[in-house]
Amino acid sequence: MKLTSTFLLPLLGGLLLSLAAVSLARAATPPKIGIRGVDGEILTNISKALSFPDGLISDGTINQLWLNRYIRLAPAKVARALEPFGYYAAKVDIRVDRLATPLAIQITIDPGLPVRIATRRLEIVGFQHKELRQALDRFPLAPGSIVQHLPYEKAKAELQAIAVGLGYLDATYSSHQIRIDRGNNTAHLELVLDTGPRYRFGPIRIHGGEDYPEKFLRRYLVARQGEFFSYPELGKTQQQFLDSDRFGSVLIAPQRQESENHQVPVEIRLETKAPKRLRPGVGYGTDTGARFFLRYQEVNAWHLGHEFTTDLLLAERKQNLIANYLFPGYRNLDSMFALRGGYQAEDLDTYETHYVFAEAEQLYGFSEGRVGSMFVRFQHESSTISGEEITTGMVVPGVRLRMGKLVDPVRPQKGYRLSLEVRGAWDVMFSEISLFQALGDINVIYPFPWQTYLRLRGSAGTSVQKNDFADIPASLRFFAGGDNSVRGYAFRSLGPTNAQGEVIGGKNLLVGSIELEKRFLQDWGAAAFYDAGNAFNSPTDYTLAEAVGIGLRYFTPVGPARIDLARTIRADKANYRIHLGLGVGW
Repeated sequence: MKLTSTFLLPLLGGLLLSLAAVSLARAATPPKIGIRGVDGEILTNISKALSFPDGLISDGTINQLWLNRYIRLAPAKVARALEPFGYYAAKVDIRVDRLATPLAIQITIDPGLPVRIATRRLEIVGFQHKELRQALDRFPLAPGSIVQHLPYEKAKAELQAIAVGLGYLDATYSSHQIRIDRGNNTAHLELVLDTGPRYRFGPIRIHGGEDYPEKFLRRYLVARQGEFFSYPELGKTQQQFLDSDRFGSVLIAPQRQESENHQVPVEIRLETKAPKRLRPGVGYGTDTGARFFLRYQEVNAWHLGHEFTTDLLLAERKQNLIANYLFPGYRNLDSMFALRGGYQAEDLDTYETHYVFAEAEQLYGFSEGRVGSMFVRFQHESSTISGEEITTGMVVPGVRLRMGKLVDPVRPQKGYRLSLEVRGAWDVMFSEISLFQALGDINVIYPFPWQTYLRLRGSAGTSVQKNDFADIPASLRFFAGGDNSVRGYAFRSLGPTNAQGEVIGGKNLLVGSIELEKRFLQDWGAAAFYDAGNAFNSPTDYTLAEAVGIGLRYFTPVGPARIDLARTIRADKANYRIHLGLGVGW
């Protein structure tokens, strides 16, 4: 049988094309690298150093010249990748299996003994500032430790940044080196920081914000002309401008090139927000029911930097209309004089009350996060408790103290808040009753690993009165129960009772809560809690109301939305109650 060329040529051509395609597909597969002898960060660093060059695969095939060059340079690359971890005498063995599919490169590494610090010289030339000395004292790479380049570079940069932040703007290293003695497997570290002169703030010029008085704007300055220059203080200044909610943009630029006699001028450029705002909102809370609120705010009344706010709340169980007028103080941002007044009404199962009030308060900022105040309040109140009507007029002077520090108020992670108040009324000073009260509230959040947080909450109060308790209006009696008290019970439904078993409130209050919260999926959280406490007249009649429960949280830009399911425990009858806190504001 004869095979003609007419048949053979197409057959051979197809066979060659198939072989070429298989060869091309095989050749186009990058080589496979195996690395033995190291792990962790060292392995990661070596893998990055041994990444394939762009020219290794060209036109679908492995370029043999590039491959040979890659294999030839690999030992040196491995050695350099080991040096930042203190290994300077590594042995590298490379074997290539060119018949494997894909081509296999096996690298075996013996790092050898690490180089250790034998001696080190750390020195500051210039002013021996306390913070610089402390940074130097905690500098890594003590004698006997393994040479580590990354911690060294990080600590070196941190030390210089601290110096610059303290105002030593010319701080440089006159010497910075790690000398490796390969023969003895040791290293000698030398680091000398020359601080240079310490700079001070020069003139601080503010541009923009012309609608505000210059004196008002300078309240936000943490830095003052003549004080030591500090980048952190400039950052705090910027943050204080932004936190005021009066400025949309705050740019702070030290003019280093204009420095004279080691004084640095500073330029601040402000872009103001609209001073008048109207913000409506809707929401729901178990304590208040469905609610609508509206706030009108003017943050630059009379172009003096005064702040005027009016809040309207319309809810199922509570209504109020309250106005505030703030006169800024010039001691610090937390010092001010406040006038407020308005009308408030509550309609609960326990009582009904409505009152008008006017209050003047002088606030003093003592230190960051601490504010004390003295106030005097006039209040005229009409209450109905257990069918008894009480109408009272009083003048109530007192003092308040608030302190706290919270990391991210919208999504709290760590911190505390504490508020204390002492107040009283005397029938010889334009009041119809005489009493003395002390109140306190505390909230603490503490972080644990794995996005877990412990929350602690407590409230306490006590009263001493000259009048019969029946003469005390509802707003000055203590009740417990509700979303922020003892969950599992209705809002302000706990307290001493009368002969008919109706809750009438008490002279004292003691309530606490412990809650464990676990966050997940970025915006969600779950909680388990235990609440306990009550209002009472004397320690002998204190009845502990308790509840346990679980909850779900969803974190929004304006704070968490909450839903809790609470169950009363050790009560005459177990009761389940859902507590909601939902709201949207603009």
